[in-house]
Amino acid sequence: MDVAATARLRLRTAHLGDADFYLALVNDPGFLEHIGDRGIRTRDDAVQALLDGPMAMQRVRGHSLYVVELKEGGAPIGMCGLIKRDTLDGIDIGYAYLAAHRGRGYAYEAGMAVLGLAPTLGLTRVLAITSPNNVASNGLLRKMGMRFERFMHLVPGDAGSNLYSIDIRQLSKDIR
Repeated sequence: MDVAATARLRLRTAHLGDADFYLALVNDPGFLEHIGDRGIRTRDDAVQALLDGPMAMQRVRGHSLYVVELKEGGAPIGMCGLIKRDTLDGIDIGYAYLAAHRGRGYAYEAGMAVLGLAPTLGLTRVLAITSPNNVASNGLLRKMGMRFERFMHLVPGDAGSNLYSIDIRQLSKDIR
C-alpha cells in the first residue's frame, strides 16, 4: 500500500516480495557499519525479519519503515519510516539506503515525506538516532530541521548514539 509520494519517490508498506531487496540492504557495508549487523544472511531470514519487523509494526502501530522506490522504474532503493523502539521514549524516524542511491537527495526527500505523515498519526514530536561518526546522517537530520539533544546509550555498554528531535507542530508552521 502506498503511504506517501514525492516528485521522484514512492513510499509504500513492505511485503514479502521485498525479501531479496531487504537482504541486500541489511548486508550493505554502510548499513553494517552505521546501523549494525542484524544477522540476516538468507532470503528466509529476510522474510522472517520483514514479518517480525516492518510488517508487524505496521499492523500493530499503523506506521513502520516503508520501502522507498523510484517512481521511474519502481526499483526499491531504501527504507524510511517511523518506528517505535523499546529503547527510546518516543517514535523515531529511521532510514537506510543502498549505496548506489546515496548522495542524491533521496533520503531528505523521503524523510520530509515521512515527517509530513507524523501529524496524521497524532505525533507532535519525532526523534532520531544516529552514530556520532555517521557524518552524512548527522548532516541529514539537521537539514531536515531536527535538533541535537544529547549523546546517549540506548542500552548499557553500547557505543552510544546522537539523539535528535523535531517538534512537528513547528515543522508544520515552517512549511506554511
